[in-house]
Amino acid sequence: MTDTIYVLNGPNMNLLGKRQPELYGYETLNDVEKLCSKIVSNEGLKIDLRQSNNEADLIDWIHEARESGAGIVINPAAFSHTSIAIMDALIAFEGPVIEVHVSNIHKRETFRHQSYVSLRADGVIAGLGVRGYEFAVMKILEILKKND
Repeated sequence: MTDTIYVLNGPNMNLLGKRQPELYGYETLNDVEKLCSKIVSNEGLKIDLRQSNNEADLIDWIHEARESGAGIVINPAAFSHTSIAIMDALIAFEGPVIEVHVSNIHKRETFRHQSYVSLRADGVIAGLGVRGYEFAVMKILEILKKND
C-alpha cells in the first residue's frame, strides 16, 4: 500500500470560501487540507490535495494515483455531471474512491442530481460542507484497514 490519499478537486473549487459562501461556506481548500492531514497524521499516511479547472489534469492525477495512491477523495464539482472520462479513469483505479460535494447536489438544479462519478465511487457524501472531506478520509482509512 502506498502512503498517499489524493484529495482531488474540480472546477471553481479554488474559489471555495469566496464563491457563494452562503452555499459553500467560508472554509478554503487550505482548511480542507489541514482537516484531512490531521486525520491521517497518526496513520502514517499523507494527503495530496490538488485542484484544477481542467478535466485533463484530474484524469492525469487519477492515473498517477494508480501507481502512488492508497485512495482518492474526489470533488469533481461540475465535472460530476458531464465527465464520462473522469468516471473511466476512476474505474481504472483499484483503491477506494469517495465522492464529495460541499453542497447537497440533490437539493439543487435537476441537472446536478446525476453524477457519473457516483457510478464508480465506494461512497458519496453531499451537503455536509467541508466536513464531508473529513468523513471521506475516515472512510478511506476504514476501507484500507479492512483490506489489510
